[in-house]
Amino acid sequence: MQRDIYTAEHEAFRDTVRTFLAKEVLPHHARWEREGVVDRDVWRAAGRQGLLGLAVPEEYGGGGTDDFRYSAVLIEEFARAGASGLALSLHNDIVGPYLTRLATEEQKRRWLPGHTSGELVTAIAMTEPGAGSDLQGIRATATDEGDHYRLDGTKTFISNGILADLVIVVARTTPEGGSGGQSLLVVERGMPGFERGRNLDKIGQKAQDTAELFFDGVRVPKANLLGEENKAFSYLMANLAQERLAIAVGAAAAAEHVLELTVEYVREREAFGRPLARLQHVRFEAAEMATETAVTRSFVDRCVTEHSAGRLDAVHASMAKWWATELQKRVVDRCLQLHGGYGYMTEYAVARAFLDSRIQTIYGGTTEIMKEIIGRSLLDSPSARRPS
Repeated sequence: MQRDIYTAEHEAFRDTVRTFLAKEVLPHHARWEREGVVDRDVWRAAGRQGLLGLAVPEEYGGGGTDDFRYSAVLIEEFARAGASGLALSLHNDIVGPYLTRLATEEQKRRWLPGHTSGELVTAIAMTEPGAGSDLQGIRATATDEGDHYRLDGTKTFISNGILADLVIVVARTTPEGGSGGQSLLVVERGMPGFERGRNLDKIGQKAQDTAELFFDGVRVPKANLLGEENKAFSYLMANLAQERLAIAVGAAAAAEHVLELTVEYVREREAFGRPLARLQHVRFEAAEMATETAVTRSFVDRCVTEHSAGRLDAVHASMAKWWATELQKRVVDRCLQLHGGYGYMTEYAVARAFLDSRIQTIYGGTTEIMKEIIGRSLLDSPSARRPS
């Protein structure tokens, strides 16, 4: 079925992304996976190609469009390429909105030009050793000391943690913390007391640097408070829908691509004197996965359209996230099985996809949290209505 959510301009942008991947990313990705981090230069190359700050106003060097479909194209092409190392969606779709919507004019002038050029790599630090999906359990503290905050605490599993020049840190600014007592502070590279720990050794997405971050008496100027004090929780909740949709877009594209690779493989691979594709079991497996990915694609595309129009709510974003990522996990596992022993070899794309996909149902909110959000919307009050 022909997709109808993209225009000719979106498809031209897709060609730009594919050219960038072929020239700047794919020739180096295997080395990045061995080293555990991408080259710094590739961020600047992405900036030169206009792939950073798509929604940032043009006056700061950005793309000047709030049409999420451009981000969706970027996410899809990176997912299809299996290029998990360069976290452009984190930079654009997760960190970007905080800077464009909450920053003061002075902060925008300081940070957005570097954000769009690739000179300033960004990250957001929410997760702690004792607080993952439960954001109200954050224990990092920011104590008001006049013209600055004293920031103390530890964050973990922070994507872009090694390379990041700007880190948006969620910290308690009241003793009780929780939904009414957290704030966002922007910590900059080189601030005394800000240290990076290990580049964590993950089972997948090995080229994507993921680190522990330590804050020991970091003096963060009041000028680096992002948004209003004690309003972080509401800001986080407002931005999570886009983060979850971005993950869903990548999951749907990755599932489709792995299925395409597997269809090609079973057509060529022979067993018992004939191609695997001639076996009924293989045909049934392919039929089931093709149907599931097509149905998922329809829903995710609808969510992209709704989000681009400003209508996507947290419930439907949660539906898209849990369904598409769980589908990706199932499809990749079944495709690996159809590859047999070769599927277990990391030289095959399906093996790398198997390892890279496992995190999808965990970060951005676990599947269980997604179901809780959906369930609350249905059952928590007498006036709750079923999502339409």
